[in-house]
Amino acid sequence: MKSATCFFFLVNTVTVLAQHRLSGTVLSRQDSVAVTGCTIYLNNGKRSVLTDSLGQFSFTDLPNGHYVLHTSSPDFKSAKISVNLAERDQYVVIQLASRLETLSEVTVTDKQSDFGFTRMRGVESMGIYEGKKSEVIIPEQLVANLSTNNARQIYARVAGLNIWENEGAGLQLSVGGRGLDPNRSSNFNVRQNGYDISADALGYPESYYTPPIEGVGRIQIVRGAASLQYGTQFGGLLNFVMKKPITDRTFELTARQTIGSFGFYNAFTSASGTIGKLSYYTFFQYKKGDGWRPNSHFTNYTAFADIDYRFSEQTTLGFDITQMSYLAQQPGGLTDAMFAENPRQSNRERNWFKVNWTMPALHFDHKVNANNELNLRLFGLYAYRYSLGFRPNRVASIDDMSERDLIKGDFQNYGAEARYLKRYYVGKKQAVLLVGGRYYHGYNHSIQGLGSTGKDANFNFIDNEQAIASDYQFPNRNVALFAENIFYIGDKLSITPGLRYEYIHTTADGFYGTIARDLAGNIINSVRTSEARTNNRQFVLGGIGISYKPVAQLDIYGNLSQNYRSITFSDMRIANPSQVIDPNLQDEKGYSLDAGIRSTQTTLYNFDVSLFYLNYNNRIGEVQFYDQNDRVLRRRGNIGQAVIMGLESYAEADFLRLVNPSNANLSGVLFANVALIHSTYKASEIAGVVGNQVEFVPDINLKSGVRLGYKNLKASFQYTHLSDQFSDATNARDGGVSAVIGLIPAYTIMDASLSYQFRRFRLEGSLNNLANKAYFTRRATGYPGPGILPSDGRSVYITLQVKL
Repeated sequence: MKSATCFFFLVNTVTVLAQHRLSGTVLSRQDSVAVTGCTIYLNNGKRSVLTDSLGQFSFTDLPNGHYVLHTSSPDFKSAKISVNLAERDQYVVIQLASRLETLSEVTVTDKQSDFGFTRMRGVESMGIYEGKKSEVIIPEQLVANLSTNNARQIYARVAGLNIWENEGAGLQLSVGGRGLDPNRSSNFNVRQNGYDISADALGYPESYYTPPIEGVGRIQIVRGAASLQYGTQFGGLLNFVMKKPITDRTFELTARQTIGSFGFYNAFTSASGTIGKLSYYTFFQYKKGDGWRPNSHFTNYTAFADIDYRFSEQTTLGFDITQMSYLAQQPGGLTDAMFAENPRQSNRERNWFKVNWTMPALHFDHKVNANNELNLRLFGLYAYRYSLGFRPNRVASIDDMSERDLIKGDFQNYGAEARYLKRYYVGKKQAVLLVGGRYYHGYNHSIQGLGSTGKDANFNFIDNEQAIASDYQFPNRNVALFAENIFYIGDKLSITPGLRYEYIHTTADGFYGTIARDLAGNIINSVRTSEARTNNRQFVLGGIGISYKPVAQLDIYGNLSQNYRSITFSDMRIANPSQVIDPNLQDEKGYSLDAGIRSTQTTLYNFDVSLFYLNYNNRIGEVQFYDQNDRVLRRRGNIGQAVIMGLESYAEADFLRLVNPSNANLSGVLFANVALIHSTYKASEIAGVVGNQVEFVPDINLKSGVRLGYKNLKASFQYTHLSDQFSDATNARDGGVSAVIGLIPAYTIMDASLSYQFRRFRLEGSLNNLANKAYFTRRATGYPGPGILPSDGRSVYITLQVKL
């Protein structure tokens, strides 16, 4: 028992025919994180089971007697545990030691880390993360405003993230980092339960759907080195792992009711359970509100269901489906002068946005034996996004009640991804191989033209054959193969090389037009230009990761990975009155480098300090210019080579338990998250760009706070500060009449939250933007702008949760 620490919880049950259940959870001793994919052998090994995503396992139909459990996991030392079944079921919690750690004695504990933040293990959930910079957020353990998906609080411990706050409802998540455009998280490969959820993973990688955080079990983030396993993006992976079914009850109901400022109301209800070999988790969310500014009303519906059937202890088949829809009124953007005068004003009451997202997914997991397992995911997306409104280049212009601009996008995608994980030996050292393949079929139909002159959310084009400004079909195909392998050299060093092959076929087929009007504004002529563009490319990306663990509590890591971003549909063609697209636009290429040191013990403290270097060739961006009529326009094209480097640091510690570890009822956690970043354009053919700061890169990105807890009462305070940042490559400071480019001034925000658990009830409260600071994080180029989009002022939210 030198390699594991275990303890037992006995659960009284009714004995039926002397057949009992032996179940439990396997945790990492270092950080109390669930150990996924650990094989549990019963007695002589004739029966075995694999731990699920929560580290849980179960053996049923066992008669009274003595049993021995053996564990096998590539990241942890094996353990052997004896259990006696005598007229009752038993539940055991097994804590495994890292394969690099030697224990001198058995320690009994029942306290898990409640930081709400950890990181991926070397091998986890059919993925390899050794030597990669990763973060894992556990929303259930946060003291934050979860009902509105408050990204500023939820992602506070992820160093260097730049978050756009489009609205206070959390309908869309817009995060970036290291100079990457945060718009709808388009520079991350965004997934739910391991499959894509963006509009089109290659052609239109914007995420209009964000899972309700109340239904999310974990948020996994892997930086640029994720390209080899999940895609080619510079940002990396952002994966929402939904909550899994509970295994010890046939039915559990959770109901959460939230009310808040500006007419906000949120109802979230979930049900979960396990009946024999069948388990399920489902939820429904209804959310509505009026918004901080006028003309900001929204309604949102989200439903999710996950059903898993375990054919045997080695084979599981699961199906999940997500349905989301929302309708949101858009208050429009402001100029700098309008924002200074009154940031809550709105001069747009006819702008609307409608989204409908349907995502079915099927997953098959099979463990051949202790060293070989495979996974197959089949997934699809059937969705649309409609935007309607009056959006002239001059933001301050009064609405003339003419036809509104209407853009309709329909998406029909499907794909398959298969993975095979093999544990084997090179000499006496274990190695881990991951190979996989992916096929993705995307289709997007985009139409832009004239909508109605009314004020309602009428998403129909006017009855005029000349009303359509553009009509395009964007089919694309993607085939990818990838492989990574962990080689352990000695007991402390590992090297993980990897390769990814990509074949990308994108097509744009349709027409764009120009509309001429008479002095009365009537359409007198429309000229259409047909266009067909095809782009085929194939390439290989490479990367390598290194991890060195001098002692059990430290990991020194480094990773170098190539990155690639293909041009998107909006890069090919979109009709925008203030934007011109360079017809010679090229794909973006570059590489990411990370090197750092981090802790591997998170029960009382946790830190990760790293340096990064991002080389971004052919970076796509926008610059301001004057046309022949002296109109101020923006040209979207390849700006040049951008180099972004900096320090990302994160540390937290439970200082009260460090000084008084015997008092388990009291905790006091301090955390600090600081990113210091330097960015510059090294090369560009555009005059006045070389030497400029890269857009969306604040020099200082600071988030810090404290959380205090006594028994079931927890309170948190958070301080957020971002320095000045630019919104275009020319580093323009004045937004002018359009306000789509210009300086985003520094801002400082404070938030506070409270949580109290009483038996089956939990009461939560949040006070966001304590100082009622007037600020903004984004200048929108189109919807929901254009112009400055002010962030919400002071707001209060109260949540009551009941679990039955």
